[in-house]
Amino acid sequence: MSGDAEWEADLDGDFGSGLLEEELRQAAAVLDPLPPALLQIAVDAYALHDLDARVAELTFDSLVDAIPVRGATDPPRMLTFSAGEVTLDVEVSGQGLMGQVLPPRAARIEILGGSRPTAALTADDMGRFTADTAPSGPFALRLRTGDEVVTTEWLRV
Repeated sequence: MSGDAEWEADLDGDFGSGLLEEELRQAAAVLDPLPPALLQIAVDAYALHDLDARVAELTFDSLVDAIPVRGATDPPRMLTFSAGEVTLDVEVSGQGLMGQVLPPRAARIEILGGSRPTAALTADDMGRFTADTAPSGPFALRLRTGDEVVTTEWLRV
């Protein structure tokens, strides 16, 4: 098989096309970076795609609101979002993400983030949920309970 044929064969598989796509993304980021204002417009537009959702406001962020603990290395980030009577407490660390919906209820939680597929989690009857991997880059959470949809503000870990 010639070199060109091998390269074309790689493009037919998921691995080759994914690798090529990543290389093209990196080249575009260096040669033609996305202006921050345009990125914010895109994030805001994406947040509007689910107009029935209430937006949960960030009411506590341990990076801003907590007193640092001496000697703590890489502490988890604690976040609290509120939308009316619904509160979402979230802990993000290198080991993953865990949280609780208050008042406690069963729910479906979606982790929204960039070009990655949406990760779906299920909160138990006590409102608790976990994910084995932490989000990277900008992310938001979408909570679905029955007819109610609540989406958090977008954050960067």
